[in-house]
Amino acid sequence: QVQLVESGGGVVQAGGSLRLSCAASGRTFSSYPMGWFRQAPGKEREFVSAIDYSGGTADYADSVKGRFTISRDTAKHTVDLQMNSLKPEDTAVYYCAATAPSYYGPPPVNHTAYDYWGQGTHVTVSS
Repeated sequence: QVQLVESGGGVVQAGGSLRLSCAASGRTFSSYPMGWFRQAPGKEREFVSAIDYSGGTADYADSVKGRFTISRDTAKHTVDLQMNSLKPEDTAVYYCAATAPSYYGPPPVNHTAYDYWGQGTHVTVSS
């Protein structure tokens, strides 16, 4: 089992920055890809970013490329999402996710590839 706990959400003005962090426990942290997804009110959950087990490969949604950066710290068992130049349309609940132990391949962008989810952290960007 994997337990994921997100932190770092809050309210920020457009153009500002936030750093989300996801703390993982319960399984060998370095063995699986992890991702960030978000869900705005009335909308489907959407992919934001993902990173492979080593931190060497990352992927981003087009809407956040150049503004968001994902990273992982194997020693601290954390995956962070640095969000810069925030826009009102970034407002959502952000979720951290981890794949199943059997997953093999590049960091997935489809939420169905993830078996473990955090409780989410709210991000509100005011205009």
